[in-house]
Amino acid sequence: FTIGFPAVTSFMGFMHGLQRKINNYENFSNLVFESLIICCHKFKIHTFKGNKDYNRSIVGTANPLTKDGKRPSFIEEGRCNFTLSLIIKIKNDIIIDPEIKGELENIISNLIQKMKVAGGDILGFDKVDCQKIDSDSDKESKRLMLSLMPGYVLVERRDLIKNSMSESKDALDSLLEYLSLNSSCTKKENDEVEWVTTRKEPGWLVPISVGFQGISPLVEKGKTFCQRDPNYCHRFAENIVTLGEFKMPYRFKSLDEAEWHYEYDEKNNLYKCVNQ
Repeated sequence: FTIGFPAVTSFMGFMHGLQRKINNYENFSNLVFESLIICCHKFKIHTFKGNKDYNRSIVGTANPLTKDGKRPSFIEEGRCNFTLSLIIKIKNDIIIDPEIKGELENIISNLIQKMKVAGGDILGFDKVDCQKIDSDSDKESKRLMLSLMPGYVLVERRDLIKNSMSESKDALDSLLEYLSLNSSCTKKENDEVEWVTTRKEPGWLVPISVGFQGISPLVEKGKTFCQRDPNYCHRFAENIVTLGEFKMPYRFKSLDEAEWHYEYDEKNNLYKCVNQ
C-alpha cells in the first residue's frame, strides 16, 4: 500500500550476506555481524506528478520489444536512488591488529563491488573503515554518530502503535493515524482564514517493513514443492509493517539507540528486525 524507503530486512540481509561471504576466509571464519545502523543522506524515488495530477505515477523501465514489435507485459515496480552510510557492529574483537584490520577492509571492499542492496546495484562507495569503538563511552559514540552528518538515521517507533492499540484501535488504523495530516482553520477578526496542518506526533514518521510473520506450519527441509533452497526448513510468511522515524544523528546519546538487530519470536512465528 505504499512505496518509499527500502525495507529494513533488505539492509539486514545485505549485512548477513556479507558476513557469510567473509566467513569463507580463513582469518574471519568466526566473524559475526551483530547489529546495523542505517543513515540515509540522499533519497530520490522515481515517480512523476503533473501540474494538475492528484496522484503520483511510477516511472517504470521499458522492456525490450517482442518479435512483433510490441511492448511485453510487465509488473510496475517502484524504484529509487539513494546514498547511505551503514555502520556494522562486529561481535568478535578481531580488528585490534592493524594487519587484520587492513585485510578485513580490503576483503569487504572487494566483496561489496559484486553485491546488491535492496535489489539494486551499488554504483559506488567510499573507503571501508574498521574502527574499535568503546560503545560505553559517550564521547566516542557521539563522535561516530556525528560523522554521519548530514543525514537521517532510521529507528523504530512501534511504541506509538502499541499505545494507540491499547485504546482498542485497529493496527492499520493506528498506523494511518500517525501518518495522516490534519488540517484545520481559524477565522480571524478581519475575516481572514488561517489554515494549520498538524500531525498527531511530531517527527519524520514513515511506514517501514521490519520482518515477516509465519502463516503456515514449519515444514522439514526438502519437503516443499519447488522450494528455493532445499537445505533449510520452509514456511510461508507475510510482511510486517510498523512505524519508523528518521532522526538526525546528533540526537542520539548512544549507539544502542540506533542499532538494528534480528529477533526471533518462536511462540508467535515472528522473524523481526528490531531497534527498540
